[in-house]
Amino acid sequence: MKLEHVNVTVRDPKATAALLCDLFDWQVRWEGESIHGGTSVHVGEAESYLALYTPPEAIQNAEISYYRAGGLNHIGVVVDDLDLIEGRVKAAGYEPKSHADYEPGRRFYFDGPDAVEYEVISYA
Repeated sequence: MKLEHVNVTVRDPKATAALLCDLFDWQVRWEGESIHGGTSVHVGEAESYLALYTPPEAIQNAEISYYRAGGLNHIGVVVDDLDLIEGRVKAAGYEPKSHADYEPGRRFYFDGPDAVEYEVISYA
């Protein structure tokens, strides 16, 4: 068994998809109308992806996810070259934070669009 996808609600799925494709060399796998009259963009690789969803109504800000049952805490992305991706994150206007180097790998985090936190990890 494997994890196929994670579905995240965002304000602008096309813009978020474009950013993630630029940062991680991903591809848009599918986009179109989806559940509850919303729109989704699936972005990732052949075996796994993020489903970026927006409902037909305006999204309201919610409480911090780490303190809410069922909240999304972060999305972890494994990369070969951590320094390369950190450079891309900075160039895209996002601030890397919480750098750590402990078993089993090096990592940093950044808050992307809609305050979704991403953990970028290298096991190389």
